[in-house]
Amino acid sequence: MRAASQLITQKMNSLKFYVILLSLLTLAILTLAQDPDANYLYHNCQNATTSTINSTYRVNLNLLLSSLASNATWYITNGFYNTSFGQNTDQVYGLFICRGDVNTTVCQNCVTFATKDIVQRCPYGIASIVYYDECILRYSNVNIFSKVDQSPGFSLLNTQNITTEPQRFNNLVGAAVNDLAARAARAASAPPGAKKFAVNETSFDAFQNIYSLAQCTPDLSSSDCNQCLSAAIAGLPNCCTSKIGGRVLFPSCYIQYEITEIFHNATAVAAESPTPPPVVLPSPPPPRSVTIPGGKVSLHDLSSFIVTIYRMHSSKFKFIS
Repeated sequence: MRAASQLITQKMNSLKFYVILLSLLTLAILTLAQDPDANYLYHNCQNATTSTINSTYRVNLNLLLSSLASNATWYITNGFYNTSFGQNTDQVYGLFICRGDVNTTVCQNCVTFATKDIVQRCPYGIASIVYYDECILRYSNVNIFSKVDQSPGFSLLNTQNITTEPQRFNNLVGAAVNDLAARAARAASAPPGAKKFAVNETSFDAFQNIYSLAQCTPDLSSSDCNQCLSAAIAGLPNCCTSKIGGRVLFPSCYIQYEITEIFHNATAVAAESPTPPPVVLPSPPPPRSVTIPGGKVSLHDLSSFIVTIYRMHSSKFKFIS
């Protein structure tokens, strides 16, 4: 009886060991499945039937994702690339866009990870999109290039409310994001290939700033970029009024604000920030005059006179060692 009890105890201990080992292995796998340069936000899949998995469209999709990953490893100054594969009903269109303030390495890592991750999240997708903080990747069976697309869109918010002067805070956020939309739209008028990206830093009080950014895909026109960002701004009150942070993301554009600094790359941000107006120093006041016996002498002349007298007297001093 005693031997049987010991045998059961040993088996239970062995079982606990294997459960712990399995848990650690699972945690390791999940950790490896993440990329520090691809912080997941949201995804959406428009699924096809399972019978199309091995179709020509699927072959073209694999070629497309491989091309996106390959082109992300090149030095792409605007962090954007689009391409298509196939013909007619088997044609697939795809693109990626990296956040305007991330460096080339982060962009490459995010896109490369996304081309693998989107297949796992949308194994039957014929039109799918995955959002990360650092990049967005999407593909579709219809042409998505140079078109405003606000679906599927979503919003994220910081659940904490602003407690000091919430109305003034909301007004400052509104002014900041409208400024961003205008500047990003002007960037859309720049030469082809230029980033459609803008940032803003607004002082709320002596201790807090409001940091915000906006971006459109570079293939949008100025009016389309403005239209997309205007729709995103219109969505902010629905999710994020008086919240200390929020964002609205569409496939073609997005907008974000926080009270904590959200910029990835100070150099890139400085290049996109508006140049502050020059500081105008007040003119010095004219020399004042004082009346002394014998006439009127300016303070400047008087100070020169005092220095001269001091030098005359100081010439009579000497150090005694």
